[in-house]
Amino acid sequence: MEIIKTQNVTKKYSGYTALSELSISAEEGTIFGLLGPNGAGKTTLIRIINQITAPDSGEVYFSDERLQSSHISQIGYLPEERGLYQKMKVGELVLYFAHLKGLSRSEALKRTKYWFEKFEIQLWWDKKVNELSKGMQQKVQFITTVLHEPKLLIFDEPFSGFDPLNTNLLKKEILELKNKGCSIILSTHNMESVEELCDHIVLINKSEKILDGAINDILSQFKTNTFEVIFDGNFNLHQATLSANYEITESSAEKGNNFLKVKLKDNYLPNDLISSMLQYGQIASFREIMPRMNEIFIRVVEEKNSERHEN
Repeated sequence: MEIIKTQNVTKKYSGYTALSELSISAEEGTIFGLLGPNGAGKTTLIRIINQITAPDSGEVYFSDERLQSSHISQIGYLPEERGLYQKMKVGELVLYFAHLKGLSRSEALKRTKYWFEKFEIQLWWDKKVNELSKGMQQKVQFITTVLHEPKLLIFDEPFSGFDPLNTNLLKKEILELKNKGCSIILSTHNMESVEELCDHIVLINKSEKILDGAINDILSQFKTNTFEVIFDGNFNLHQATLSANYEITESSAEKGNNFLKVKLKDNYLPNDLISSMLQYGQIASFREIMPRMNEIFIRVVEEKNSERHEN
């Protein structure tokens, strides 16, 4: 079942089209990557799901029901622009937000203590928010987002302001929430995080969907049939370049190893390449070079923009 589905959603502001007949589908219990350049329409879609604004046309469904005000309590939203009350004490602030989301004081206190212990921030309880660093405030905002245990979590650039250790901590928490059955929409420009976390992605550019699919399928779709071969010790580069079945696009030697990047021609298989390369030296490692989401993002957006200019 889809946790969120949109059908031909369009939104315009003073003649500017923010979303154009956008149809997406995010499955329950998955991490759905919402990607796109700045100004693509991602924030508008998030605002529509959160019912901050409404589409001009089209439909939005939450768990197979038309989106309505009662669904707000089942959604947790971590915005890119943080919104904590700077003069409040951290413990009081988290309890206040929990109360706004319908939790009793006893249940809010129980869950708040759980998360403070989990993040090892018990000593922050009586600190004022403005005494915390940006990264520390981000942890607090994350807690206020997940505390009421919603069915759907929307994270907009959740790793902003975090050092690598805390980024890794947050990634683990996001995966744990998914494993517990929570559905997650992740909007980020960090393509490495997309590869690590997302099950499915949609890429929006200039209000339109230009790429949509399971992340493994998309990575496979953009494979270039290129392999990395590393030889241990001596290697006959000249002989290796004579084959018509592949092209050596890059070669280098470092610390006694010879490195090759090899692009196969059609109908020439990886096993054939290994057999051929064994003639020229001792293979230390062999792997397919998979495309990265960052490369795919840039390529698809640039190609789509080029098509628009031509038309």
